[in-house]
Formats: sequence, C-alpha cells, structure tokens
Amino acid sequence: WDETHFGKMGSYYINRTFFFDVHPPLGKMLIGLAGYLSGYDGTFPFQKPGDRYEQHNYMGMRGVRCCRLVSSFLALLCFSIQMLELSKSLPAALLTAFILIFDTGCITLSQYILLDPILMFFLMGAVLSMVKCNSCADKPFSASWWFWLSLTGVNLAGAMGVKFVGLFVVLLVGLNTIYDLWDLLGNLSLSLVDFGKHLLARVLCLILLPLALYTAMFAVHFTVLNKSGPGDGFFSSAFQSQLIGNNLHNVSIPE
Repeated sequence: WDETHFGKMGSYYINRTFFFDVHPPLGKMLIGLAGYLSGYDGTFPFQKPGDRYEQHNYMGMRGVRCCRLVSSFLALLCFSIQMLELSKSLPAALLTAFILIFDTGCITLSQYILLDPILMFFLMGAVLSMVKCNSCADKPFSASWWFWLSLTGVNLAGAMGVKFVGLFVVLLVGLNTIYDLWDLLGNLSLSLVDFGKHLLARVLCLILLPLALYTAMFAVHFTVLNKSGPGDGFFSSAFQSQLIGNNLHNVSIPE
C-alpha cells in the first residue's frame, strides 16, 4: 500500500500537480526526480496495491536510481561508523555491515518505492558526520572540522525533510553538541572568546544551515507543484488562486 501512496506522490511531481501529504517533501521529490530521469512519464494511476506496471517504466523510482541505490550505501555507512570511529574493530565493523546486508526487513524495504531507505541514509549519514566531527576535536576550525560539522547539518536537514521521525537524530546530535560545549566550557585553557566561536559555529552549521535547507525544500516543492490537484482544498483561497487550472486561478482575493 505504501508503494502505491508514494509512487502516486512521485507522479504528482512529474505532472507538477499539487497535493497534500503529512510527510515533508524531500523524499517524494527524490522519488519523482528518479522517475523523471529514468523515463517514467507519470501516467500510471497507482490505484491499488498489486496493479501491474505493464509498459510503465517504474524501475527508476523503485530501484536503480532511488531506493535500492540509496540502500546499497547503508552497509558502507554502518561499516564506516563502526570501523573508523566507534569500535575501530574490523571484525565488529564487518559483523555490523553483514547483519544489515542480510537483514530481511532492510532488503524488503529496498525493493519498493518507499521513503524509509532514503530516511535511513540521512540518519546514518548524520551519525557518521557527527562522529567524524568529534574525531576532529583536537583540530577545531580546520577544513576537515568545518566539512564534517556542515555535513552533519546537511544530513539533519535531509532526515527531517524525508520524515518527521528524523527529529530523533536531531535530538541525538543536539545532546552530543550540548555535551561537547559543556566540556569546552569546563576547559580552563579555553577563553570565553574561543568558546563563543565554538558556540557560533555550531549554531551556524547545526541550526541555521539545516533550517535554511529545510525551508528551501518547501520552496522547491511549491515552485514545482504549480497546477491544481487533490490538495487544493486544504489551503486558502489566496493560495489556490496561484494554481494553474484551479477555479480561482488569477482571481483577485481580498486580504
């Protein structure tokens, strides 16, 4: 059923038809983009689970360019988190990667048009970026430190932009940041000016950058979906007047 739902959302993006959904737009936009790049024309109705795709080119959305491709990176991310930063043990890292590779649930999720593989990619990317940034603590404000801190913010925006459950990784990174700042505050060799620089860097990369990217996702969302569709009724008359094909299109709406 979920593939029917999210596949239809991808078709809406290809047809530029406005819709309303409970999830943020990033994951569905990526599914729609994968379908567009692979030649899918957005005409499959996605009416009920089990309908045959027949001549419709659905493989881009289902596997090659989106969900399955993204899922193939999950084991590598798990291996990198374990091997490079946490346990630093090759056997532990290999075991973690193999458990994920042969996990039935992960294999199943990767076969269909779903948001979960994309969400898991950003979740693991955020954790990897966070631990890599922690490993650069002895050389703050270096190029690598800024890169991993900024990439953490990008992955946080990606996780939240796919599903709101991404808030949990935001909480994890937030707690890690609070602990890090508390440790820096207790460092008597660090001046208050330097501490202020650390605080400002984290506000910039872990708060302002994710918020800017999250807002940009919705800007793209509303720019692409400029035609009237099944989501019109959830919004104001002034908003509906901006949608091509709506009964109120280009009508002057009083404040």
